[in-house]
Amino acid sequence: MTDVIPEPLTDTACDPPASGVLHRPTHSGGDGIVLTHGAGANCHTTLLCALAAAFAANGFFVLRCDLPFRQRRPYGPPGPGDAARDRAGLENAVHALKSVAGGRIFLGGHSYGGRQATMLCADHPGDVAGLLLLSYPLHPPRQPEKPRTQHLPHLHTPALFVHGTRDPFGSIEEMEAALKLIPAKTRLLGIEGAGHDLGFKGKAAPAAVIESVMAGMLEFFRNA
Repeated sequence: MTDVIPEPLTDTACDPPASGVLHRPTHSGGDGIVLTHGAGANCHTTLLCALAAAFAANGFFVLRCDLPFRQRRPYGPPGPGDAARDRAGLENAVHALKSVAGGRIFLGGHSYGGRQATMLCADHPGDVAGLLLLSYPLHPPRQPEKPRTQHLPHLHTPALFVHGTRDPFGSIEEMEAALKLIPAKTRLLGIEGAGHDLGFKGKAAPAAVIESVMAGMLEFFRNA
């Protein structure tokens, strides 16, 4: 199989625009996945790039997208009023990928991006076939009294959660309890010893993490 050459994708016909990088697989069954980033990052993070390459190698169309807050400014976290527009941007990215891929569409996000993905799907069930949540920020670091779970009982989209055992945004035990609030099919994939970055703080991509995520994704959604 030859290497996949990523290409820019921007759809300015929608507001907010869908903007990111598209990976076209050399061989595909038509399925696709949108991947987005956390509050302090963009779609070019090592984690998203490594995941995109793995998904494309497994026959997925992949769109790594920048959320609207990141499209407007290159640095800094989202503001208090950005969340609704970021969810609209994610929805537009899903629609953009649907115009390219003909099969099932999945939605994945790291931290803030994953939280916005769950909130979008809680409000719009049926938009995607499933969710991939990387380091879901269950609560602010070391503040379990401030859970971000209010929308979870309304989430009817199957979801695979990937979470480090040393993540300060939520322990494995806290995550297990939170997943019980979700009426849809869920699974928690723990990454031993990893923090919120899942081991991707440096330049090297932990191959074992990517392999675990891909194996978990393919098995969990095989019959979804």
